[in-house]
Amino acid sequence: QVQLVESGGGLVQAGGSLRLSCAASGTFLSNNAMGWYRQAPGKQRELVATITSGGTTNYADSVKERFTISRQNAKNTVNLQMNSLKPEDTAVYYCYLLLIGNSYWGQGTQVTVSS
Repeated sequence: QVQLVESGGGLVQAGGSLRLSCAASGTFLSNNAMGWYRQAPGKQRELVATITSGGTTNYADSVKERFTISRQNAKNTVNLQMNSLKPEDTAVYYCYLLLIGNSYWGQGTQVTVSS
């Protein structure tokens, strides 16, 4: 059974930084994509950033130049370095693992940015 466990959320002032981490456990193919989505109150879940096992990245326009996604394939972990945080970045952030024919989500970690 595949499980994703996030860590690193919290409360930070606008302009500050946070680093989210996600560890995937279980048995799955190494050819996959991992990433982060977020959901703010009253809004739909939206993509933040993804990265393939080959290192190809994709970012939402709203976080480009501020967030950096990285992964360690040997450890099945993915990180999200978030800099220059804004109040509109406040949301629950979910780790995501995409396999061929299946996908998995973490339980979510709260990120709150105060103005």
